[in-house]
Amino acid sequence: MRHQKSINHLGRTSTHRAAMLSNMASSLIMHKRISTTIAKAKALRGYVEPLITRAKIDSTHSRRVVFSYLQDKEAVTELFRDISVKVADRPGGYVRILKTGFRLGDNADMCIIELVDYNENLLSVKETAAKKAVRRRKPAARKTTEVATEAPVATKTPKANAKTVIETETVVEAEEAIEKPVEGEVNENEAEEK
Repeated sequence: MRHQKSINHLGRTSTHRAAMLSNMASSLIMHKRISTTIAKAKALRGYVEPLITRAKIDSTHSRRVVFSYLQDKEAVTELFRDISVKVADRPGGYVRILKTGFRLGDNADMCIIELVDYNENLLSVKETAAKKAVRRRKPAARKTTEVATEAPVATKTPKANAKTVIETETVVEAEEAIEKPVEGEVNENEAEEK
C-alpha cells in the first residue's frame, strides 16, 4: 500500500524524473501546449506552476532559480519576457489539462497540457459572450396610442413597424365605420326635414 506517498515516481529514478520534467517544462514554455500522458501532465503541473509564479518577480535571483530548474536560456527568457506579463494578474492555475483519449500502442491515458492564457479559441469565445448585450422589449401600447393620434400613414415602413401600421389601419377603419353611419343619419335627417 502507498499510504501518504504523494510523489508519483513515474517509473524513473530521481535524476531521470528531474531531467524529464525540466525538459517537458521547457517544451511547454516554448510551445505553449504539449501532448503527454495524464500522469506526466499532473507531475508537470506541480513542477511548472511554481516557476511561473516565481517569474512574476523579474529579478536576478528569480532568473537564476528558474534557470536551475529549466537549464534552458531560451525558455527562461520566454518565461520572463512574455508569459510572466500575460499571467501577471492571475493568482494561480496557469496550466490546463485536457484529456484526449487513449494512446494506440499501449492504451495510456493521453492529454494536452497548455498554458491557460494562450488558448486563442477559448479566449475568443469568452470575448464574444461578454460583448453580447441585453435587449428588452418596449411596451407596444404607447406606440399605438401615439400613432393613432397622429395622421395615419399607409406608406412603406420597415418590418419592425409593421405591427404598428396594421394597428393604425384598423384604428382608421374603425373611425371610418363610425363616421359613415353618422353621415347617413345626417342625410336621413336632412331628407325628413325637406
